[in-house]
Amino acid sequence: MVQTIQAKEITLLELENSFGLQLVEDDQFFREWQDNLPEITNTEKQQLDRVKSSYANLLKYPPLLENTVKMVVLSPLLDLADFYLSPFHVKSEKSVEVTADDEGVTVKGQIDVLILFEQLVVIVIESKQAAFSVEVGKAQLLAYMLALSNTDKPIYGLITNGGSFIFVKLVKQDTPKYALSRLFYIFNPGNELYTVLRVLKGLGKLATNDN
Repeated sequence: MVQTIQAKEITLLELENSFGLQLVEDDQFFREWQDNLPEITNTEKQQLDRVKSSYANLLKYPPLLENTVKMVVLSPLLDLADFYLSPFHVKSEKSVEVTADDEGVTVKGQIDVLILFEQLVVIVIESKQAAFSVEVGKAQLLAYMLALSNTDKPIYGLITNGGSFIFVKLVKQDTPKYALSRLFYIFNPGNELYTVLRVLKGLGKLATNDN
């Protein structure tokens, strides 16, 4: 049974004080998002081009409907990475509500947590306005990763708000340590969803090889 940490109000400082969590900035600690990534097919690239175009089109007609991030961007990525097929399974945790004040207007959103194969955690930040950066979900993601990690094997995470993506690696051991990938942005030149998919496929392969 998965242990749950109450992640709603958790901060990075609290995780550092309570668990001794440390950020590792050594480039060699988290090579999995850079090295030996599987290639993707031309058909997969075409599908990801459609995802990018669909997301860009939706942004022209705010407000975005709830769950748009998952439906339009994340679900196709998880499908192409084969995370809906055996031996993977997707498990949803409770949503966490987040709010932000934008020039006197309170903007509400939610953070959804998906756990894949117990070794990959996906945090989805959803809002009717583009008010929340991936930074909003970092502490919550690490809280869930700490709760899931009960061995010395690395556990991986992804935070996305639909337009931006960042991967996280956590190794618990005696002192839990984590590191971040670079930020992938959907509207950078080219299509960075190609690399996001390659990283997801690579992490999926690592997870199944470890079990």
